[in-house]
Amino acid sequence: MAETLLSVGIDIGTSTTQLVISRLTLENRANPFSVPRVAINRREVLYRSAIHFTPLLSDVVIDAQGVKAIVEEEYRKSGFAKGEIATGAVIITGETARKENAREVLSALSAFAGDFVVATAGPDLESILAARGAGADEYSKEHHTDILHFDIGGGTANLSLWSHGELVQTGCLDVGGRLLKLERDSGKITYVSPVITRAAGHLEHAGRGLAPAAPYRIPAVGDSPTPESLAPVLRTMVEALEQAAGLRPGREKMDAFLTQGTRWEPRAVPVVSFSGGVADCIDNPPADWRAYGDIGVLLGRAIAASPAFQQAGRFRGAETIRATVVGAGSHATDLSGSTIFYRDMTFPLKNLPILKLTAAEEKGDAAALAQSIRDKLGWFADEGGLSQLVLALRGEDNPTYSRIQALARGVADGLAPLREAGFVPIVAVEADQAKVLGQALAPLMDGPLLCLDGVGVDSGDYLDIGAPVANGAVLPVVIKTLAFQKS
Repeated sequence: MAETLLSVGIDIGTSTTQLVISRLTLENRANPFSVPRVAINRREVLYRSAIHFTPLLSDVVIDAQGVKAIVEEEYRKSGFAKGEIATGAVIITGETARKENAREVLSALSAFAGDFVVATAGPDLESILAARGAGADEYSKEHHTDILHFDIGGGTANLSLWSHGELVQTGCLDVGGRLLKLERDSGKITYVSPVITRAAGHLEHAGRGLAPAAPYRIPAVGDSPTPESLAPVLRTMVEALEQAAGLRPGREKMDAFLTQGTRWEPRAVPVVSFSGGVADCIDNPPADWRAYGDIGVLLGRAIAASPAFQQAGRFRGAETIRATVVGAGSHATDLSGSTIFYRDMTFPLKNLPILKLTAAEEKGDAAALAQSIRDKLGWFADEGGLSQLVLALRGEDNPTYSRIQALARGVADGLAPLREAGFVPIVAVEADQAKVLGQALAPLMDGPLLCLDGVGVDSGDYLDIGAPVANGAVLPVVIKTLAFQKS
């Protein structure tokens, strides 16, 4: 019988909080006479929670206990115990990731998320999960085409470009339905995101103007707007999305809304797709534009009315508002390669920063390799000394015995300060050679040791590693970016 894992996805977004529970089925795809190749061959969503408005105590503080109560209640309704969950992801997304107590919220959820649910945030990971949850990656692969997926929520539009099923780039624009909030009864503005002011200043400085075709004034708290008065802001947001898709010349509008710390290079695409709460308002907007107490309905209508987006091909995914949380529950987890080595390890391991060597550094002799590692260890030192980390190597396709021995000596000597500080040597290799490297390292160092392969990571990434599955043949892993930004 195939082995299965239960996985949870929890998405705490600018507008909504959701939870899904999925079943992941593992399969050994190798023939009986070769090294096992265990992969996830089926992902099935077993439970979808209700869609809850994300509880806030103020514009800058999340109601951590309110979020915790939502998750606890949805676990109860699902019928699954938290101890049954083996893997998954908690995603704090959009403007919510910039709230003052984002880390506190993750801490409050840790007890309700099983032994190996990770706490992650960041537009790159969210972009990928949303596209996978909607099926845009598979569409790109099956149709041998390029597709740009927009996941537009309350605070941000996360972008991911796929070409023939391969991820090309990710990005993020501060475009979303809750950049302006309204009082449902009076219709007055109760909140204006700093993004609106920042974008206006950027465009004014560029000499373009936020709304060159009509008189414009930045909306203010207390205003009673109409769809007509908000049209300049909405039009500029849509033009930013069009420029990101290469469907409109220039990039000044896109740059005005580009999330700080992210990059995006526009490229004309034949197909676009949408997910997130705003996606529901593109095809089936409510009659009342103030239905959600924000401008999400108007933004969806404006995207639908865009001639540029009408001319592009459109893929409509199976998931819209739930795309990110389905992606988090079903697609955040991957498996290591099947030639792993571990000794005296305690799992799971969470939030491990990556130290990645360059190709030139890897090719040095043992002494040079050790020095490169020692030099970079200083990046992960603070007042308390070194911290636990993962050394990431590309590896070689067909290394000789002498080359493996030299690599092992360099790694062992380079990581000596880490071991002296009481931390475990953990090595992640892209190439399929972790077992032989681990065997070469074992006599050179005492105590716990872990080498895993089939894992491609970069400096700045973080890695979570779960307990071995498939009779100890592979490890569940999640590669992520932790990004708690401040406005």
